[in-house]
Amino acid sequence: MTSPDTSLSFEDALKELEAIVDKLERGEVSLDDAVAAYERGSELKKQCQARLDEARLKVDKIRAAKASPEVDGSAPFDAE
Repeated sequence: MTSPDTSLSFEDALKELEAIVDKLERGEVSLDDAVAAYERGSELKKQCQARLDEARLKVDKIRAAKASPEVDGSAPFDAE
């Protein structure tokens, strides 16, 4: 199996994946070509999923940073 082409943007990888799925669904390929297309599609799916996971982590970090107050030199309030 070849490594995924990480130079593709998420959008380009998704377009290529959609084209592969469309071609396979129409049955326009030979068995050998279908296997190769399935393999390529599998690589593209992994690449897209990795990019989505990466984006989700970034969003989670942003949310976590906004949720936690960043006040330097503060001390807990003592009601005594």
